[in-house]
Amino acid sequence: MTTYGLLVFEDAEELDFAGPWEVFAVSAMLRDAGDATMLIAEAAEPVRCAKGMRVVPDRTFGDHPDLDVLLVPGGRGARVTQPHNASVTGWIAETAGRAAWVTSVCTGSVLLHAAGPARGRRVATHRSHEDELERRGDVTVVRDARWVVDGNLVTSQGVSAGIDMALWLVGRIHGRDHARAVRGYMQYEPAPPYMADIPE
Repeated sequence: MTTYGLLVFEDAEELDFAGPWEVFAVSAMLRDAGDATMLIAEAAEPVRCAKGMRVVPDRTFGDHPDLDVLLVPGGRGARVTQPHNASVTGWIAETAGRAAWVTSVCTGSVLLHAAGPARGRRVATHRSHEDELERRGDVTVVRDARWVVDGNLVTSQGVSAGIDMALWLVGRIHGRDHARAVRGYMQYEPAPPYMADIPE
């Protein structure tokens, strides 16, 4: 049984957790082995995310099972407010110490740095915030990888990289064939209609 816990908070970026949520939930469905995927927040009230979506957490910091996988999303909350919230950073530090895998999407790595698990490690983050994270010190920002694995810490760049990272992770935990089945079920075959101009 694998238990996935995805942290949510005010101003979290929606797709940073919703993309991996889909991967983890489909993985659980296809395995039919009692796996669980849950949103976890500091309190039980609905959380308003960065683009206005409101989500209701399944569990709170004091009411969740042990997690095999902890995922921390990015967004304004991850880099501006939550790094100064001792309840959130303390919970991340404690939970990360027991989880088999600690992951982040986008600037979730900033929050992981504030909480401790990303310090002294190699990490990825959203390209717009690489310099900001590097200035915090005691971290090596990898700028040319969609996701970075450093021991049990797996950090990824923005949104779509988080989906890729989550697929890699279920493959690492449950095997490549299973990850391919998850990808097939999701019909995850990226084919963007417009190619982005990515600044150097």
